[in-house]
Parts: sequence; C-alpha cells; structure tokens
Amino acid sequence: MAREKKRRSGGRRSPLAAAALIGAGLMITGAVYAGASAAFAATETPTASTQLTVEDGQTLFKANCATCHGLDLQGTANGPSLFGVGELATEFQLSTGRMPLQMQGPQAPQKEPQFTEEQILAISSFVQSVAPGPTYPADHILDGEGDVANGAELFRVNCAMCHNVAAAGGALTEGKYAPALTETSALHMYAAMVTGPQNMPVFGNMNLSDEDKRDIISALLYQQQSVQIGGFSLGSLGPVSEGLFVWIFGIGALVAITVWITAKSN
Repeated sequence: MAREKKRRSGGRRSPLAAAALIGAGLMITGAVYAGASAAFAATETPTASTQLTVEDGQTLFKANCATCHGLDLQGTANGPSLFGVGELATEFQLSTGRMPLQMQGPQAPQKEPQFTEEQILAISSFVQSVAPGPTYPADHILDGEGDVANGAELFRVNCAMCHNVAAAGGALTEGKYAPALTETSALHMYAAMVTGPQNMPVFGNMNLSDEDKRDIISALLYQQQSVQIGGFSLGSLGPVSEGLFVWIFGIGALVAITVWITAKSN
C-alpha cells in the first residue's frame, strides 16, 4: 500500500507545469495568428475606395472648420470668409498646423498638423470646388534648379527686411513675427508668396514672376542644404547675437579669471 501511494505521488504533475503548458500554447497560437495576419496584409492591395474624396473633405470641413468659417465658407464672427482662398492656401494653413487655430492671438503659430496628408488634400479639394483660388504650381517651380544668385538678390530686396537675410526670421510689431525659413518646404515657400498668409504681402506676377519665385525658392533650398562654416552660426542674426555672445562669455570669462587670480594672490 505504501509503495502504491509513493508511485502515485511520484507521477503527480505540478500545478506550475499546467500553467506553463497553457502559456506556451497561447504564445504559439498568437505567433501563428500574427504571422498569418502580416502575410495577409502584405498581399492586400489598397483600392480606390480607401482614397478620400471631395465629399470626405466636405464632411471633415463641416466637423472641424465650419464653426468659424461657416457651412458655406461665407465666414462668421469668429473667422473670415474663404471665398477665393482656394486649395493652395488651405493646404498651407492645415499642413503647417496654423489651422485649426489654437487660440486667438496676434499671429497663428506653426504647430503639428491635426490632420493626415490625405485629409488635408481632401479638405483643400473641397474648398477649391466651392471657393476656387490659387492652386499648386508646376513641378519645375519647386525643383530647386533655378538661378540661386538671382534668387538670393531677390530675397534680399523683397523678403530680408522681415525674414532676415539668412532667412532666420525676425520680430515684427505688436507681437507678430516673420517665421524662419530654414526648414520650410518649397511648396510652402511658393504658397506663402502667392497667398500672403497673415502679415505677409501677396507677391503677384506683377511683383515676382513664377521664374523669380523659382529662383527665390532655389536660393532658400540651397541655403538650407549648405554646410555652416566658421564655427557657431549663433542663429545667423549678425552682430547682435555675436556681440551678445562676446559680452556674456568673453567678458564673463575675463571677470572670472580676474577674480580667480585675485583670490590666489591673497
């Protein structure tokens, strides 16, 4: 009897073994399911039904923009009319995150966009269908292959007084400012010149032709891609930042050395 009881005790499984067996089974099942799902997704091709339409853009506009701009884009007390705005300005405002407006202030700040690229294009197409305006330029305008020297001169004459000669941006009156162009895309440079967002004037063909705009864009893209030489750029703000740097660090270092020498001599 004792021998039979011992045999039964030796053949009994531990409760941990059952838990480990169940866990292993779940892991294997999950791995097989994940692999099958990934393989199915890889073979699945997107269809035209996944692309957003003008009607989708209208739905997005009504849900996110109509409160300020009106259901018919006629404007309200909280936002201007969008008649004549067009898709180029709409894409610019939404892609840079300036719209929807974060808060009322002197200027709409740039921030992360609230919508995806497909949603932005759908909303822009809807605005263009109801209130036509400036549209996207020809591809060669944005290719960066224009006359860089002429573009730099045109930028200095027409834009540098606000954006700084190094395109580093600058302060304007009443809390407004001209943004830096050091990371701005070619499309948004063109859109800003054509539509004149916020404090920027509109540069029509009477002021700057499309070829002039192409040259300015090429000069700015060249400046974005150029390698800074000669040490720290200090924001490329010229003698102001350089003098401040010398005053704080140069004279500060001299004062510190003087105090140290005096303390050592005493």
